[in-house]
Amino acid sequence: MSPELPVPETGVLAVASHVVSGHVGNKIAVFVLQSMGCDVSALNTVQFSNHTGYRQFKGMRVSAQEITDLWEGLKQSHLDNFDLMLSGYVPGAAAVEAVGRIAKELKADAATRPGSFFWVLDPVMGDNGKIYVAEDVVPAYQDLIHHADLILPNQFEAELLSGVKITDSATLERAIEVLHEKYNLPHIVITSVSFPLSASQAPSLAGSRAHSPAPAAPGSPQQSRAPQTRTMSVVGSTRTSDRRPRLFKIHFPVFDCYFSGTGDMFAALMVVRMREAVCNNGGGPEGGVLNTESWLSPDGVDALDLPLAHAAEKVLASMHEVLARTCEAMPKEMEAAVARLRRKGGVGQNGAQQEGKNGEELDEKTLHLLRSRAAELNLSRNLACLRDPTVAYRAEKM
Repeated sequence: MSPELPVPETGVLAVASHVVSGHVGNKIAVFVLQSMGCDVSALNTVQFSNHTGYRQFKGMRVSAQEITDLWEGLKQSHLDNFDLMLSGYVPGAAAVEAVGRIAKELKADAATRPGSFFWVLDPVMGDNGKIYVAEDVVPAYQDLIHHADLILPNQFEAELLSGVKITDSATLERAIEVLHEKYNLPHIVITSVSFPLSASQAPSLAGSRAHSPAPAAPGSPQQSRAPQTRTMSVVGSTRTSDRRPRLFKIHFPVFDCYFSGTGDMFAALMVVRMREAVCNNGGGPEGGVLNTESWLSPDGVDALDLPLAHAAEKVLASMHEVLARTCEAMPKEMEAAVARLRRKGGVGQNGAQQEGKNGEELDEKTLHLLRSRAAELNLSRNLACLRDPTVAYRAEKM
């Protein structure tokens, strides 16, 4: 392993959306994973000009048959050797089932070598009480998730999968218990929680997959530029051998900047940091948790000592830093975008010439498009934030 890279040579199959411009889905996953030393094969489930948060886009969705054909093409050329699989947005139940067949095939091939294949599943279905996929996608995931090693639902998706309405700490814990008991899921991370988990925690709002609030890096200039009005929480668990949860939570402050692709960045970072954590547990890649089924720690391991908890801490550290720097750059990005539009003689919905300092007279549609562009995650200029973040927020027991 190279001293500056967190994991040994690692092959990852990344199944997610693709955009020509911007940073969501595989556009994020491939960059993050390759930057951390992984060899990534990208199977794109959609091909869009830009992400849907712009409210206008062109492109097409990949069918279940096309997903299967691409996989068969990899197999026929012996290009199907992967250590991990990351799956994100998949359009439609049939396509979800096709992706599931790929994962099950890879798991079956690795059955005689415990720990040699690990599937991270982000069950993208909706957020904030709204489903934004076809209704039949929900039962498709319910039929599939027991094959996954780690799932990364947001609070709403955890409700859909568990059948438990999450309103407080007790129902949150119950939902995780159901996911462990019913589906025998080894690892769970709920990536946003929309209520306080302790008396001292400030009120919080759930982070959206499309637009998530940016955590402020401690001591960073952003803390004075944008007031911290709330906190968010990530809650995780690794089950014991009798399917009991080992729960931890991580609180972190946020401020009001909004982005796209934060869930995709979280998932990609979790792939790397989980593998790093298990490689560092019990002697590296030749022994320890890495050679156990689903990378499960012994029952005696405390929740705060789990590889999953250590991985989540590092993931959030990188996200804090990248999002803080992206937020800091937004005003200049907007100024530059408005200046470019003026030079091009851009027009708004009403056909009028664009005028006005800092874009205050631009029509709402144009302003939204420019803001969406300014909010794209600034990854390429912040590699150090991905590779070597400062961990500021630690896991606590539930």
